[in-house]
Amino acid sequence: MIIIDTALKKREEENRPVKVGIVGAGFMGKGIVLQIQQFVPGMEVVAISNRTIDNAATAYLQAGIEEAKIVDTKSILEDNIRQNKYSITDDPFMLCEAEGIDAIVEVTGAVEFSAHVIMRAIEHGKHIIIMNAEVHGTIGPILKTYADKAGVVFTDADGDQPGVEMNLYRFVKSIGVKPVLCGNIKGLHDPYRNPTTQEGFAKKWGMVPSMVTSFADGTKISFEQAIVANATGMKVGKRGMYGPTVPTGSPLKEVVHNLYPQEQLLKGPGIVDYVVGAEPAPGVFVLGTHDHPVQQHYLNLYKLGEGPFYLFYTPYHLCHFEVPLTIARAVLFHDAALAPIGKPLVDVVTTAKISLKKGEVIDGLGEYKTYGLCENIETSMNQKFLPMGLAKGCKLINDIPKDGLITYDDVEVPEGRLSDKMREEQNTYFTL
Repeated sequence: MIIIDTALKKREEENRPVKVGIVGAGFMGKGIVLQIQQFVPGMEVVAISNRTIDNAATAYLQAGIEEAKIVDTKSILEDNIRQNKYSITDDPFMLCEAEGIDAIVEVTGAVEFSAHVIMRAIEHGKHIIIMNAEVHGTIGPILKTYADKAGVVFTDADGDQPGVEMNLYRFVKSIGVKPVLCGNIKGLHDPYRNPTTQEGFAKKWGMVPSMVTSFADGTKISFEQAIVANATGMKVGKRGMYGPTVPTGSPLKEVVHNLYPQEQLLKGPGIVDYVVGAEPAPGVFVLGTHDHPVQQHYLNLYKLGEGPFYLFYTPYHLCHFEVPLTIARAVLFHDAALAPIGKPLVDVVTTAKISLKKGEVIDGLGEYKTYGLCENIETSMNQKFLPMGLAKGCKLINDIPKDGLITYDDVEVPEGRLSDKMREEQNTYFTL
């Protein structure tokens, strides 16, 4: 966003930086801290919370800050913020409650834990930026409702593919082209991958195997496309999306026009989907249409073809590099990169990765037992499918075959979880 650099420069000149708290100092959290502290004027990471204090300290050290102090009370944290000192803690709620912090960036990838952090931040008037499509795709609409009532921004981040898709969608719409498909470009999709098969890749890049698995088995892209659908009003063309595979390295512009059913694109609200194997990967794309013959002529002149579909794409997504842009959009312009526009439209439902037996407890996202599939919310609710974001910890009371969908009737849900309570509230609020 070109306007943001000018706004942040002004905050730097006024010695009035945007003050940020980071919750989660893993692979991505460390990158965000480095980016803000070293390369973004007018913004400061004033505090980091992580369950392992050493990782929070390492995040600051990597960003060139050696004097971060462990704090154990909100008053000490607030004193440090006033004195321009850096703080680390294992208590995320301290950051959510502290005066002097403008925005919280939640980077844990958890659902239940994240729900608590987000709600506490909203209750204390903090803008909340998440790199967590899983919680967003599970209870995002009700979280957005609470944020709106509190007058703060709830948003996913620029840099993650959904945020890049949404920026492209808004651009396409702004020039008078009607978006009919928001797409994601993947290099691999295999629903049966697990942390053992992905261990080597994870080790190479310093990532957690379960996180890498969620990319490979389709769970991550299901959540990502679900939140894009909920932010645009689109749906999925079928359960799991079409997800066509093309020969590796195929130029997207040469293959995309015949990959998806034209009738669904032209006659409905549009769909979210993905393609495997195309270039430029790992980018995103939007297909749009235009009804005006003169504008069609111009689009053809500008090398976008004769229609009916015009391809727009961004050939990269830069993850933590772009997160400070989201923070600035929220704090300085009250603009969300990506947030639900109303009721949920697409859900992510729990599917058995292997044959599962009665009595088993479902493990986490990107683990050994389940993967997620996109489904339109009406079908998900009517068939009582178990949301993937709530599946962890549920105990099976029925056998489930491989690739079988798991319903609420198949499980005992753990008691006392905020995420379950908020999902029920979301269903009631939007009369689902």
